[in-house]
Amino acid sequence: MVREEVIGSTQTLEWKCVESRVDSKLHYYGHFILFPLRKGQADTVGIAFRRALLGEIEGTCITRAKFWNVPHEYSTIVGIEESIQEILLNLKEIVLRSNLYGVRDASICVKGLRYITAQDIILPPFIEIVDTTQPIANLREPIDFCIELQIKRDRGYHTELGKNSQDGSYPIDVVSMPVQNVNYSIFFLWKWK
Repeated sequence: MVREEVIGSTQTLEWKCVESRVDSKLHYYGHFILFPLRKGQADTVGIAFRRALLGEIEGTCITRAKFWNVPHEYSTIVGIEESIQEILLNLKEIVLRSNLYGVRDASICVKGLRYITAQDIILPPFIEIVDTTQPIANLREPIDFCIELQIKRDRGYHTELGKNSQDGSYPIDVVSMPVQNVNYSIFFLWKWK
């Protein structure tokens, strides 16, 4: 059996951001490099970073919505263009930012002919909406429209299928992942500059 002598590296690791841009209010892009690494280390570090960024960073999301006088989530409400299911999907897309721990309540209560957006959500002061123009529903008749919301900070993806309650409260599949995509590449370089 041949043993390799392990030699400690005298070079300091460098971490650099080589590109950073804002693609939209909801999408940011960053390109980073880490060097020098020994053979075999790059995969280990790349996999660990990818797992940590995709699975361990917490996000704040709307997890439940309660409507009044709605028999099921595929119902429609007179005066509203969207079905309850479409409104739930729109609520799922709203991006929130906070240092929230536990579950908090929020609400939407509007009246009249109007387009409902994320800015109409009444939130606790420590929760912020990233893009207030995100659509929720379109009121086509002068009606009163109220939704009670639950907000939670969590990580990963959670679904509550089969937990619909009889009181008009519907779970929203939660995607609490602020980082949506991570890729890494390994390049073999012979000399560092």
